[in-house]
Amino acid sequence: MNIAGFMVVGSGCSAAMAAQTLVDAGADVTMVDVGIDNPEYHSQVPEKDYIDIRRNEIDQHRYLIGQNAEGVVWGHVGKGAQITPPRRHMIEKVDTYLPVRSSTFSPVESLGYGGLGIGWGLQCWEFSDADIRAAGLDETRMRDAYEVVAQRVGISATKDDASPYTIVDLKTYQPPVNMDRNHQRILNRYQAHKNYFNKRGFVLGRTPLALLTEDMDGREKYAYRDMDYYTDNGRSAWRPWVTVDQLKGSPNFTYVGGHLVTRFVERDGFVEVECLTIPQHEKRVLRCRTLVLAAGALGSARVVLRSMGESHTKLPLLCNPYSFIPCVQLSMVGKEVERKKLGLAQLSLILDEERGKSGFSIASLYSYQSLMLFRLMGQVPFLGFSDARHIMRYLMSGLVIMGVHHPDKRSSKKYLQLVGDASSPVGDHLDASYVLDQAEKDEFVRRERKYIAAGRRLGIYATKRINPGYGASIHYAGTLPFSDRDKPLTLSPSGRLHGTQDVYVADSSGFNYLPACGLTFSLLANAHITAQKALKHER
Repeated sequence: MNIAGFMVVGSGCSAAMAAQTLVDAGADVTMVDVGIDNPEYHSQVPEKDYIDIRRNEIDQHRYLIGQNAEGVVWGHVGKGAQITPPRRHMIEKVDTYLPVRSSTFSPVESLGYGGLGIGWGLQCWEFSDADIRAAGLDETRMRDAYEVVAQRVGISATKDDASPYTIVDLKTYQPPVNMDRNHQRILNRYQAHKNYFNKRGFVLGRTPLALLTEDMDGREKYAYRDMDYYTDNGRSAWRPWVTVDQLKGSPNFTYVGGHLVTRFVERDGFVEVECLTIPQHEKRVLRCRTLVLAAGALGSARVVLRSMGESHTKLPLLCNPYSFIPCVQLSMVGKEVERKKLGLAQLSLILDEERGKSGFSIASLYSYQSLMLFRLMGQVPFLGFSDARHIMRYLMSGLVIMGVHHPDKRSSKKYLQLVGDASSPVGDHLDASYVLDQAEKDEFVRRERKYIAAGRRLGIYATKRINPGYGASIHYAGTLPFSDRDKPLTLSPSGRLHGTQDVYVADSSGFNYLPACGLTFSLLANAHITAQKALKHER
């Protein structure tokens, strides 16, 4: 009987980081994953900048809008606007194998090789001390883990007004990326009127990114081609698959693709892990000494509910409420577009009216060029597609997208549960509810109005405030919350699932609170910590 030492479920951000920690410690590690990939697109995107491609490449439609026009979204532009054809495999087969039924919650999940990290926006935020405590994490361990993660993935950042909210005490980082003209003008206006913004609770600064500005470990520094949503040429951006690819060269690491983990059963001295092979739909049992679930807050919840016989039990759900606000910087309208730039977040505007406490909101500022204007056409008020096309081409050089995230805490109206479903290959689906109280809605609308007013002072004018629906933030947590008490469907502070001996959860399932800031850097840090504790078999 073949029994692996550690088995890590998934290949996303948490899984990749937990696996690296285990492998580096010399443990025998098997990663079990569905691992859908999209190799036919990898070689299609040339190593050229976006402007050059638009002007000169005859086959650009194959990767910009897709060989079957799958990148064209008609009607409402909701969740997943950053999922371009070369990254469409990120959500392939999700509706079949990870079904969710809800009228109030529409999440994005992944069975792809690299998980949701395939399309991650690369923002790296440390939680504040208050947020670490509210989430149920350990401050000292998290600060140490942030440094380890930064050394592994490579982060570009700087110290400025926003750094107490972004990199906090981080010491390991490269110089920041170069800003485009849009964002430099915004930053200049902030600096000229800093007292005005600070008195109203706002600070503005650079967004830290998992993006290299200096070569590192065989990965190339960023080339400013503005093709960030289509290709990872040069691997300047860290994606989970980058680490998994590297781990495949280690003698103590094994990758098993095409397997969807459905449940586990603890036996005497080992864990049986039941899988469904994809696409054959054959059942297979794998075995390990220690199981590390890292399939995301929703994916790990499914596995645990099935394994513990807790179908129909309601689990708590956290998700950052999110809106995006297309804006125009009038001083940039009609200017020639920039060739050397990036499409990722460049500035962060933080609204913190109660300094030093949890509960602040964050707006990430992006230029809008390489994601293609047709994704915004339908959002232009009072104009048809034809008229909007001409106007948007003129406005493109001045477009700025403000993506606003708010914090989230538990309530009885935010939950999910597993329900039997004979039509599903896995035999069930998730029912989900995500409903804000009226007081929460009113507060977030108030804050977004303040952001719009602050934008005007920064020289960017909102055209519309768009709510893409709950779940569009792609920040999920809290389904198996941390607890000091041995309660069913909760995690011990070590990440071990209560009621088990050798099952750990290394993703955001345990977080008791979800700050507005980007989640992924803290996911990576927590995964590293959980793997360390699993190595020590902490109870």
